[in-house]
Amino acid sequence: MSKRQVNYHDLRNPFPFMDVFSADQIAVMHQTALRTLSELGVKVLLPEAVEIYRKAGARVVEDMVYLGGDIVEAAMASAPKSITGRAGQRSKDLTFELGRLMFQPGAGAPHAADLVRGRRPGSGDDFVEYTKLNQHFDVLQMLSPSVEPQDVPVHLRHYFTTETQLTLSHKYPFIFSRGTPQVMDCFEMLRDFRGVSDDAFAAHPHCYTIINTNSPRTLDIPMAQGLIDFARHGQMSIVTPFTLMGAMAPITVAGAITLSHAEALAAVTLTQLVRPGAPVCYGTFTSNVDMKSGAPAFGTPAHFQASLAAGQLARFTGLPWRCAAGSASNSNDVQAANENQMGLWGCLMAGATVVIHSAGWLEGGLSVSYEKIITDVEVLNMIAELCAGREAGADEIGFDNALSQVDPSGHFFAAPQTMARYDTEFYEPIVHDYANFGTWTERGARDASTRATDVWQDIVQKGSEIEVDGNRLEALQRFIAKRTAEGGAPPES
Repeated sequence: MSKRQVNYHDLRNPFPFMDVFSADQIAVMHQTALRTLSELGVKVLLPEAVEIYRKAGARVVEDMVYLGGDIVEAAMASAPKSITGRAGQRSKDLTFELGRLMFQPGAGAPHAADLVRGRRPGSGDDFVEYTKLNQHFDVLQMLSPSVEPQDVPVHLRHYFTTETQLTLSHKYPFIFSRGTPQVMDCFEMLRDFRGVSDDAFAAHPHCYTIINTNSPRTLDIPMAQGLIDFARHGQMSIVTPFTLMGAMAPITVAGAITLSHAEALAAVTLTQLVRPGAPVCYGTFTSNVDMKSGAPAFGTPAHFQASLAAGQLARFTGLPWRCAAGSASNSNDVQAANENQMGLWGCLMAGATVVIHSAGWLEGGLSVSYEKIITDVEVLNMIAELCAGREAGADEIGFDNALSQVDPSGHFFAAPQTMARYDTEFYEPIVHDYANFGTWTERGARDASTRATDVWQDIVQKGSEIEVDGNRLEALQRFIAKRTAEGGAPPES
């Protein structure tokens, strides 16, 4: 039997984009965001960032920055509309622009969870295993800060997470923005391990970070510093206001997205003031809270509509952009599947370039589930299949090799077209079971989560899928040992 060949790395969104608001309403939301920045301002806690805004002409009152629309519009004009991210292999490079599509699995959770070991604080072992899972699945194009490895000291943690990504994957890596010393350490490790010069490193982004504003209208010290450091060195920031309707944002979709848009514009502007043309992605993560408990909710109709609105504003700016799926469920159950798919389809219909938290995210981000990564990847693979489209040539239509070969009331199992394609035509699931009830029962009546356990265990128990240059690995480990002996780099706050 021949093996079916697939390529899920270089995807383009095939779906027509949906609008939730009219073009006129989107224009009003954009103008209201500009008015918000000009009249209400943004609280910026990093003095260096305040000074950058001031020199560009912004009105500054202590730590409040009031941005005129001319400053913002000029910054948006200089922000690149297409960004090439350099990975460990050229075949894994990514192009960030409207119309492209890439997925990143669940990120930033304090806990890991699986059916074998239960829910627990994230550890270094979990970070390693999640990186292996990420590398294994082609449909996950970007590496993820999956869980916090809490058994690794904070002042050394960035060495561990960077080394793990560089040695276990060729994909586009993530660097935390936790202060200049840690970021500079990571840039040096990445640059030297990749074997690129300072100029080549600055010419294309070789990593990315996520910048979360503190809604409403606050840019804290590490996030502002991250925007400056990444822009200054030509690396990519993905700006992501995290706005929950009814909590840190207005309760309406229109109000919450207007606030998110204002905060994103302020952050993007800072990157362009530091370095015009610096790689930056627009973004949002907007959903609602459960008004009975105050807990975040995901995959809701409001979440879906907010994604559509964010997509309209992203297209208004022309920038590549980031959206998010995710789930508030506490286990990998039907609620988790429903919420993640609703969030995912909101991103797809909105035209998101990058879909964050596309696989594995539970409890509103408090845990990443091994089983859920597998069951969600199944859906992402199916989406990737849809991205490839279908041919409709003579061979596919099949008059000669199918239609004319079968008599009325016959079957197509033995038709030449079927025999030529039976083992390559259809998507092969990794965890879904299409057996009938009797066969499924004879096999132990195992549900999807239980079957997913077998899948992830098989992947993480294998050795590394990539070869690492021994000299570069030795140099990387020497650098880490030297910096560790010097005391590492505590995060800045």
